[in-house]
Amino acid sequence: MSNLELGMLSLPVLLGLIFLRMPIGLAMLVCGLGGTMWVTGGSVVVLAKLKTETYSTFSSYSLSIVPLFLLMGQFATLGGMSTSLFKAAETWLGHRKGGVAMAAVGACAGFGSICGSSLATAATMGQVALPELKRYGYSGGLATATLAAGGTLGILIPPSVVLVIYAILTEQNIAKLFLAAFIPGFLAAIGYMITISIYMRFSPGNAQVRERVPYAQRFLALLDVWPVLIVFFLVVGGIYLGWFTPTEAAAIGAAGTAIIALLNGGLTRASFTDSIIATAANTAMIFIIVLGAGFYNSFLALTQVPQEISSFVVSQGFSPWLILIIILGLYLIFGCVMDSLSMILLTIPIFFPIISILDFGLTAEETAIWFGILVLIVVEVGLITPPVGLNLFVINTMDRTTRLADTYKSVMPFVASDIVRTAILVAFPGITLFLLRLFY
Repeated sequence: MSNLELGMLSLPVLLGLIFLRMPIGLAMLVCGLGGTMWVTGGSVVVLAKLKTETYSTFSSYSLSIVPLFLLMGQFATLGGMSTSLFKAAETWLGHRKGGVAMAAVGACAGFGSICGSSLATAATMGQVALPELKRYGYSGGLATATLAAGGTLGILIPPSVVLVIYAILTEQNIAKLFLAAFIPGFLAAIGYMITISIYMRFSPGNAQVRERVPYAQRFLALLDVWPVLIVFFLVVGGIYLGWFTPTEAAAIGAAGTAIIALLNGGLTRASFTDSIIATAANTAMIFIIVLGAGFYNSFLALTQVPQEISSFVVSQGFSPWLILIIILGLYLIFGCVMDSLSMILLTIPIFFPIISILDFGLTAEETAIWFGILVLIVVEVGLITPPVGLNLFVINTMDRTTRLADTYKSVMPFVASDIVRTAILVAFPGITLFLLRLFY
């Protein structure tokens, strides 16, 4: 068996291990180490790579941003920021048809800007908004689907942990990727609100309308979200004003949310310990996937699989746009059975070399950033796509009275909204790249 054949065979073997419920990080580690031992013909190289690959992976300065953003999300939850965001959005939108659900989406977008995690955004906002949605008569399916979809904004609106991983894998500028994600993230929130509005027109009896709130009370509610604005300005504004690097900004954000949580009474010795432990556990989970992906991708490089696939695809003479659409379609399929981070780490080393040699009329950097945002959006769809949409499970466990089938049914309009948005951003790359071209 040739090295190329071995590399190609490793892909179904890896997927088989994943379907057998082996953790994705461990599955990639086993395939990577086993394949490398087969190719090199001995264990000496593998033992050497265990040392060098592990050190080079975890000594990356950029990777230190991950636990800092996760910790910032933990402190933001303790600081009550999710509650103030939802209450402010509710006072402005609650009197409209589907307004409370729209407010939940708006609050998810705001919380995502200081969290960076989809699951954390969905879980946190679910605790705040789900009782209010139920109080105003929203059906269980619509309520859980809205919060699951809104939670996906946590990885699209900067700062985003998944974008950081993509930047490291493709050697792109984290700040530029964050900037390019703003407009797609804003379009996502608007698209979800439009979806809710259309949904309510077809099912007007599915929810009650909240009484209109005076403008004085609305502006007063906005004052309660000042901690969010301060943290967002420090983290994101600090990056683009040249005050901090992304990693330094993450550290400032974590410290800022800790101070706010302490002032609000949410940060105690016990809750601080719990936050550190939760951050460590989530970081360990992400890092073991990153390590496994490093070994597996190193094995694929030895077998020349990415290079051979790239050469084969280009030699077929297919349109670059057709190839892009096929790749995005594969992500939609993968999203039904895999989590977002695993998809990014497993597929980017294979798909990115293909995209990087295709001509879309963009510079190499613009192509890489545009493709990264498209991938992030499609990965985001996977979080709410049955049967393994993780956000659907997170929210559904918080509402035991709603059947998972009802959540599946109600989330499909949000999936359709994501697909329409993806099509628009594919057809018009300038939308994604507008801010990047404006500031750089």
